[in-house]
Amino acid sequence: MARFGEIAASGRPREEILEALAESLILADAGVAVADKITGAVREGTKKSDDGPAVEAALKAELVRLLSPKNGGPDDAHPPGVILLVGANGGGKTTTAAKIARRAAAGGQRVLLVAADTFRAAAQEQLAVWGKRLGLPVHRGRPGSDPAAVVFDAAAEYKSGGYDLMIVDTAGRIHTNANLMNELDKIKRIVSREIADRPVEAWLILDAGLGQNALFQAREFRKFAGLTGVVLTKLDGTAKGGAVLAIADEFGLPIRLIGTGEGVEDAEEFDPAAFVDALIS
Repeated sequence: MARFGEIAASGRPREEILEALAESLILADAGVAVADKITGAVREGTKKSDDGPAVEAALKAELVRLLSPKNGGPDDAHPPGVILLVGANGGGKTTTAAKIARRAAAGGQRVLLVAADTFRAAAQEQLAVWGKRLGLPVHRGRPGSDPAAVVFDAAAEYKSGGYDLMIVDTAGRIHTNANLMNELDKIKRIVSREIADRPVEAWLILDAGLGQNALFQAREFRKFAGLTGVVLTKLDGTAKGGAVLAIADEFGLPIRLIGTGEGVEDAEEFDPAAFVDALIS
């Protein structure tokens, strides 16, 4: 949306600026419906002004409003005992598991990583490598074993070992595969039953660089009723950042974290104001 920032400072009439805003939002992958909604709110908020700076200020306020109610981490007074990471293949679940584990361990939590993707040996090996680098234990099952059974055994280890947080890396789902989605429900039921005294979170991992395709994935995974948040990966630029607006608008789920690179330290809490500044500056 850098082009919009230039137009807002060009001295054009308000309606021309608003037309440019709608175009910029669509090009940034916000989608037509969200672009229309945002443009309408900005038009309503600038009735008494006709200059670019006023339109830009109204835009920033509207975007922060859109994102802020859906921002925020889990309840600090009741932190999660389990975080299930779900999503389509290639979204970055395993690396995200390592990033979350690193942040939690740095905060003093005892973390158990669980390699529940038993369909891909490479995924288990990748998580084991991350565990070794971070100095954290990784619970693994045999290749091809029942993922729900692996999680059941991991829950027992979590309780007996006195861990604070269990992070479960699930298999990448083709979101139209009903059997795999049902398996995800089974895993959620098991951890909720076996670790009943701690909140269980389920975070959808989305590759923000996919633009509108990330939105299509989210619509399918929303059918998994246990979702409690979104993690946006590969957000190392804002060229496709408008997809974040569409996801926040449609799903109302908190954006828990954003991944800004491939390194294990490349994760940060989502800051709506900073994101909006980067998007339109």
